[in-house]
Amino acid sequence: MSVSDLQLQLDTLREQLEQNPQLTVEERANLTDVMEQIQAQIELETVSQDPSISDGVNLAVERFEVDHPTIAGTLRNVLVTLGSMGI
Repeated sequence: MSVSDLQLQLDTLREQLEQNPQLTVEERANLTDVMEQIQAQIELETVSQDPSISDGVNLAVERFEVDHPTIAGTLRNVLVTLGSMGI
């Protein structure tokens, strides 16, 4: 997996956020924060390990798993991509 794969998954997550009016303000804020962390990592294009990003995505998966499984699934894909990149 590459940075471009991660960007595609992030774009998918953005679309899901826009199309999901059922999210609470807090859920939107949490998801936006995680997405900003991922975008920052993409922009740096670094492959150095940063466990805080993976940890943040893991927490987001847990938060969204029950009420928003599609978003949680996309976040899991992000985790796989980060892992493949060594992040």
